[in-house]
Amino acid sequence: MPKDVDSDILCFLRKSENGLLEIGYTVRKVASSQPLVSEKISFEVFGSEYSDEDLIYIHKLEDLKKRYTCVRRTRGDGNCFYRAFGFSYFERLLQDKKELQRFTDVAKSTRDDLIKLGFPEFTIDDFHENFMEVVGKLESEFTLTELTDTFNDQGLSDYLIVYLRLIVSGFLQKEAEFYTNFIEGDRSIKEFCNQEVEPMGKESDHIHIIALTNALGVPVRVEYMDRGEGDQCNHHDFPDGSKPGVILLYRPGHYDILYT
Repeated sequence: MPKDVDSDILCFLRKSENGLLEIGYTVRKVASSQPLVSEKISFEVFGSEYSDEDLIYIHKLEDLKKRYTCVRRTRGDGNCFYRAFGFSYFERLLQDKKELQRFTDVAKSTRDDLIKLGFPEFTIDDFHENFMEVVGKLESEFTLTELTDTFNDQGLSDYLIVYLRLIVSGFLQKEAEFYTNFIEGDRSIKEFCNQEVEPMGKESDHIHIIALTNALGVPVRVEYMDRGEGDQCNHHDFPDGSKPGVILLYRPGHYDILYT
């Protein structure tokens, strides 16, 4: 982390670090033994945490098994959406070089977009360079094992998450006239981003998903596994009608990765 940065972004970094510590005290009691990103696991293993009497979830697990082959867990630290999205998409880029070139161009352009919005250049460059370094490795003989190791390295992984959060914040502020209609309470888009988007450990809602998919041009499908009525999981594609490049499983307060 850079030591000498502008006061605005320093507050952001302080909030990020404090957020991680606060989550650590409440979540890491059960999550510290879990990797940030797990290996692929079967639905039998994934479903072992549910009682046979929990019929709502058992039925919905059976529904998922009809359409998906396995799951990859992420740690429940408040950053799970970004980590699940990042890993799943980067995993795809290992095999899709045409999409990798498109994404590389988009990712490069985000740096100037953020600086135009007033983010300090020195700090943005630090996060952007680290982000692009990992993206650059995807162009070479980078393996899935190396990608998994990268996302399980707390420092490297969090740098990627911070930059994805900055991309979401930048997109929402750039499109503030539209997105301000979706902000609850008497808050500006900038205030919302400072409080709900940029700090590490802040959970993500639909507005975060919409912003990230639009900013990067990466459609996402979310399968919702909750206690709602019915034996099937409902899904939503962001944006509507798109062909998803990333598929995530949402359980209340948490995102994991699904595989077809």
